[in-house]
Amino acid sequence: MKLEAWFGTLDLCEDGKVLASDLFSKNVRELALRSLSLREPGKGIPPAGFELRSAALACGFVESPEEYDFLLHEVTLEAAKLQVSGAITPDQRIILAVEALDDINETVNVLSERLSEWYGGYFPESGLSGEALALFVAKYGSRKNVDPENPLSAKAADSMGAELETLDEALIKGFATSVCSLYDRRKQIEAYIESSMENIAPNLSLLAGPMLGARLISIAGSLKKLAAFPSSTIQVIGANKALFKHLRSRAPSPKHGIIYSHPMINTAPWWQRGKISRAVAAKLALAARMDLYSGEKVPSLAEKLDAKVQQIRAMNPEPPQKKQGDGMKSKPKGKKKRRQ
Repeated sequence: MKLEAWFGTLDLCEDGKVLASDLFSKNVRELALRSLSLREPGKGIPPAGFELRSAALACGFVESPEEYDFLLHEVTLEAAKLQVSGAITPDQRIILAVEALDDINETVNVLSERLSEWYGGYFPESGLSGEALALFVAKYGSRKNVDPENPLSAKAADSMGAELETLDEALIKGFATSVCSLYDRRKQIEAYIESSMENIAPNLSLLAGPMLGARLISIAGSLKKLAAFPSSTIQVIGANKALFKHLRSRAPSPKHGIIYSHPMINTAPWWQRGKISRAVAAKLALAARMDLYSGEKVPSLAEKLDAKVQQIRAMNPEPPQKKQGDGMKSKPKGKKKRRQ
């Protein structure tokens, strides 16, 4: 019988004695790749009582048990490194970027509110918030430094805010600069997600947009898992609380999850959103499978989705009419009183 070992191919007799061998070189990386391939079912299974160390010594692959143990140790370490490096697939990198983007959004929102509250005591008439306020504070600091060409110069001159001391100005400008750097980092991550989605999931990016497509992959766990989801799951993905409430009680089932941010859904009248959500989810499921198995962009998917949505809008121009008796509670039936 033939045995596929991590150091070569062995031809064994029935009692396990090595009759012939085809040995590999002692290159650690090549041997590690070889050992990983032996993890497939049916490969590298020796007969009962067979010892690989003795076989390696008998066929001349190593000269001593110590050399065998040392080489096997190096090969297993290299195999572990290869597994770790191969664990982060392109869609996993997108998932990590989406999670990092969520962390930055949460952080920058908190810091922006803090900056607005902090600087509002010195220049409450600015009317700025978010990134615009961070850029303004990082550039000017005290309202006295505002350029005359700036539209806020008149308000800065007549502001009722407190005076900003030199030490406070340096501190708040540094804080605003840090907030600006977070906004810049967010833009870089968003650009990375958009370019990565175009390469990894072009059809999903075409139909849902790169950010929504990336979030669908992130919630599913991978592009492969998303492609395995039925369209009904994709339709409500991200609406966990509403779905569980529906399953536990008599609450209505959710019509959409995070795909509500799709412009075809959130701009539609309320009575059309359920049907449009089903149509969008069906095309997204098809797009995910095409991205997984072919990776080729198919522009006709977007055209078919547009045609389907237009058909839904044409067939449902008005909200449904309520039937007579809807919302009327039936009176509980009680026992009839017996006449005296």
